[in-house]
Amino acid sequence: AEYLAKRSAGGGAAPAGGSAGAYPSLPPSVKPGVLTGQAVVDLLEDAKRRGYAIPAVNCVTSSSVNACLEAAAAAKAPVMIQFSSGGAQFYAGKGLDNTDFDAAVAGAVSGAHHVRTLAAKYGVPVILHTDHCAKKLLPWVDGMLAESEAHYAAHGEPLFSSHMLDLSEEPLEENIAICVEYMQRMAKLDMLLEMELGITGGEEDGVDNEDANPEDLYSKPEEIWQVYEKLSAVPNGRFTVAAAFGNVHGVYAPGNVKLDPEILGNAQTFIADKVSSSDAKPVSFVFHGGSGSDLKDIKQAIDYGVVKMNIDTDTQWSYWDGIRAYYKKYEPYLNSQIGNPDGADKPNKKFYDPRMPVRSAEETTVARLGQCFSDLNCVDVF
Repeated sequence: AEYLAKRSAGGGAAPAGGSAGAYPSLPPSVKPGVLTGQAVVDLLEDAKRRGYAIPAVNCVTSSSVNACLEAAAAAKAPVMIQFSSGGAQFYAGKGLDNTDFDAAVAGAVSGAHHVRTLAAKYGVPVILHTDHCAKKLLPWVDGMLAESEAHYAAHGEPLFSSHMLDLSEEPLEENIAICVEYMQRMAKLDMLLEMELGITGGEEDGVDNEDANPEDLYSKPEEIWQVYEKLSAVPNGRFTVAAAFGNVHGVYAPGNVKLDPEILGNAQTFIADKVSSSDAKPVSFVFHGGSGSDLKDIKQAIDYGVVKMNIDTDTQWSYWDGIRAYYKKYEPYLNSQIGNPDGADKPNKKFYDPRMPVRSAEETTVARLGQCFSDLNCVDVF
């Protein structure tokens, strides 16, 4: 009983720089572990007020989750861990049948429980999120919401912190209407909704917008206001907006991505005037497709209210780069089970043990995420 009580409290892990269960420089609702409800809103408002954005890292294995938690602990900062539909299916195992998105739901749920088990151990606050969900993927979110409803009934909070709906390919009116419908369901669970309008260019997890109309890569203030007005009307509604300001998924040579963060600033002014708000930044924005962006544009976007930036392409490379570097370093020991430069009868087991290259991948990913945290002003947050 004593062990279980300790484990449910986070295993006694104290957040770096703070006492167990609280961070002096963060809102009182923000504690180590997975955040839900008001704690999520409080953390995002703190980010907007203090001028940092939280890295939101796409994960496909428990190893990539652990690398995120390790990097966040090193940065003394919160992190968002998120799963895409394809990533969640991979988490469950590609050998599992994915009819009706069953494997994708199961993988996301498995990942959620993994994060919940370890986040407090690392002493970091985590927003547990899912990434792009196009209209054809809505049954995936339905399945995860059913899991959160069951978790809420048993524990008083949802399994996940938030979900993203990406209906940017649909007409704006339909996009908003479906988001309102889901926001009404999620509001009952104290969950946050991320929605996207406009189109993020490039290709990501099977969604290909490489030939998108350039005009669709830039949202208009009036469109963002339509979203804000409708979602704000939902009782207990919590939401963020992934507006398009030239974002492109993937990595491209410098100069090929034409970001216009002023779009976000203009929308903040437009909406603040509409609602007669003393808050100069009423909208919490999300930054998709940031790989290869000029650091100046990233900093400006944060100044205009970006509180979350998606990280995927760069960590995919860093993970692979760690495996590649390990192989190059130990190649003479990785060609057979027996026999290496130290002798024809010498075993190589300790070199081809899967934990060795996987740990190398984690280390390079932790290092790359350290740069992401720094670029987003998200260092020494607590």
